[in-house]
This record gives sequence, structure tokens and C-alpha cells, in this order.
Amino acid sequence: MKMQPLVSVVIPTHNRWPMLCDAIQSVLGQSYKGFELIVVDDGSQDGTADHLRRYGTHLRFFSQRRRGVAAARNLGVRCARGRYLAFLDSDDLWQPKKLEVQVAFMEERPEAQICQTEEIWIRHGRRVNPKRRHRKPSGDIFRASLDLCLVSPSAVMMTRELFERVGGFDETFIVCEDYDLWLRVSVDTPVYLIPEPLVLKRGGHKDQLSRSTWGLDRFRVRALRKMVDGGLCGEKRNWTLETLANKVAILTQGARKRGREREALGYESILDPPSSIFDPRP
Repeated sequence: MKMQPLVSVVIPTHNRWPMLCDAIQSVLGQSYKGFELIVVDDGSQDGTADHLRRYGTHLRFFSQRRRGVAAARNLGVRCARGRYLAFLDSDDLWQPKKLEVQVAFMEERPEAQICQTEEIWIRHGRRVNPKRRHRKPSGDIFRASLDLCLVSPSAVMMTRELFERVGGFDETFIVCEDYDLWLRVSVDTPVYLIPEPLVLKRGGHKDQLSRSTWGLDRFRVRALRKMVDGGLCGEKRNWTLETLANKVAILTQGARKRGREREALGYESILDPPSSIFDPRP
């Protein structure tokens, strides 16, 4: 009888063969072996399903009609059996000891519910250095995460319990679904950083999700408004309202420069009514 895996690895994909093959091989080559690999095909039309069947029992394969990366990850989690979840985007790669290091970290710290590793960034096949604003903090990262996403799905390991408690990925987000989730996580849960770069984050290709949709802050303001409406109080509410107001101002200004007054008014309506209601409590 096959042992229950401690870790469930979830890879969502859409028309990413052969990059997906590289991602899968980086999982199968892990030094830690107590995992199951789940690949969710989000409506690919490039023969992904036929390729995946060749892996046999080395992975579990599920498919769905095109519903987006958030829905694909959520499906993978619903099918998962592990206590820990590790996500890998189909255009990224793991170093061989990635799972080994993170499992050891989580097992040695019972209080830890989520951690991430550092990354090596690759753009158009060449290594690049992240900008200062992309540096990952450790522990209480909520305030730092309001402006931009500082947690990479491919670098994360988290408990299934935490994922389910915060509600998983919001499937109404076509992009920035990770930003939205990490805000809901980090508002009351420390996100620990393992400083070892154990992920190769590949970018620059034409189908990179964050490049396929303009104006990512349009989705970030939705996530911020969700946080405010969810009952934030004290300084966390005030930080969130301040960031929300700044992002809305930038979006509104850009819309008016392009002569899109109706769009500008739509952005401004995001602030109504809570923008002026700052919480005086610490």
C-alpha cells in the first residue's frame, strides 16, 4: 500500500508544453521523495494531456475547461492528500533540494504555517537581479505586501489547513490572484523566508500571465477593497486604505489622461464609502 504523501505539489498549466516538461522534471528530481505531484491542465490545446499521460503513476493529472490559474490551483488542492501544499508555476523550476529544505523548516517549527524561499530570476534566458522593492521580508509581511506581491507561488510551502482557512485562491481574479491570497494569509499569519534561492523564476516569454494583462493595479485595488470590507481594524485598516487610495489615484489619473472619464469615475467609486473612515485604534 502506497504511503500517504506529506507534501502535495500542484502545477497549473495552460498551453505551456514543453516548458511544463522542464517544471515536472524539476519536481521528479527532488531529493525529498515524500510528495505527490498533481498537474491541472486548464483547457490546453497544445497536446498537453497526451504528453502528461506518458508519465503514468509519476503524477496525477486532472483537466478542466479554461477557467484560469486560480481555479486550476484550487482544483489541485481539492484533489490533494498532503498536509503541506507546494505550488509550482509551469514556467518555473525548482532546485533539487527545494522540498527537502522546506519540509525540514516546517517540521522543525510547529508554529510555522507558511514559508517561502528566495529565487533566482531568469529573463529571456539570462539571470537578472530583482529590484530593491522586490526584496522579500520575513515574518509579519502584511504592510510590505500591500503595495506589490512579495510572495511567489512557486516558492511557497504552506499547510493545507491555512489554505482552507483563508478560502484558497479567488477564482474571479484572472491575474493578481496570488497577491489577493497572500494578503488574506499575511494579515494574521507570519510568512517566513528561507534565504536560500531554491526556485528558478523564468520570465520574459510572450505568454507570461503578468504580461498578458495590462494594468495589474486594477486587480490589486479589488483585493485591497476586499480586505477593507472584510473587517480590518486599527492600523492594518489604515495602511490598507492608504495604499488603496494611492493606487486608485494613479489609475484615475491615467484614465483621465487617456480621455476615459467614465473609467476614471469607476475607479473613484472603489473608494466610496470607506476611504475616509480611518480607524483611530492602534
